[in-house]
Amino acid sequence: MSLKNIGVLAFARVVKLLANVTKLVAYPFHYLLPNKRFTIPERAAPWWKSSKPAEVPRIIWQTNFTDQATLPVYLNYLFNRLMAPSFEYRFMITAARARFIEENYPGEIFEAFSRLQVGAAQADFWRVLVLQKHGGVYLDIDAHAVWPLARIVKPEMDELFVTTKRGDISNYFIASKPDNPHLQKVIDAIYANIESDEEKGIFNLTGPTVFNEVLPRDEVRTASYRYTCNQGNFTNEYFQYIDKPQGKWTKEQYQIDVVRKR
Repeated sequence: MSLKNIGVLAFARVVKLLANVTKLVAYPFHYLLPNKRFTIPERAAPWWKSSKPAEVPRIIWQTNFTDQATLPVYLNYLFNRLMAPSFEYRFMITAARARFIEENYPGEIFEAFSRLQVGAAQADFWRVLVLQKHGGVYLDIDAHAVWPLARIVKPEMDELFVTTKRGDISNYFIASKPDNPHLQKVIDAIYANIESDEEKGIFNLTGPTVFNEVLPRDEVRTASYRYTCNQGNFTNEYFQYIDKPQGKWTKEQYQIDVVRKR
């Protein structure tokens, strides 16, 4: 292990400790102020602009069912801004995702997207579509970079996928240039899954399984989550879904059909 990687791991552990402290503080905060929410902006300019050109546009993309966030989710957002000061920030709620796809993709893609009944599946499809159109770095709403993002996604990189502890490709962190042939394979596979009308579960229909099935591992650039991006340190299921009666997608997918039948 290199000295740099040791430094990243040490920094990540400190962040995890501090993030968990803020998460504990959030319980009494929201007990005393149960209706207090913080607004995540639809767009925020970079704190400063880098003069260095980059293959992956310096844009962070995130999405959620609402832009009204609890304290832990908002602190997670602020931390990502701190770790990526030269990146523009863009955020879309459910309705904005649909508008984006309708305005930027052929009718058959929008129709397939519209058949997805669970927000998590919609977000899975949207993230690869928005990156294919504009490029940038996608992060799940509970995910955060563990090192300055500009040093994780170096200027010469045209893509970067995060791998899990087991070595599988995940989709909670994706960095890509626009018009990426690897992302196009994922898009085509998700579209085919939706059109098949098979009940596969979100993980297999639109999620990480698709990436692992279609991406050639010897061709795509990957990095371990340990050195790129962690999840669930600042927030948890309670704070993420406090305003969503249906709960997390893992529960919602068993309550309704993920894909609306024709």
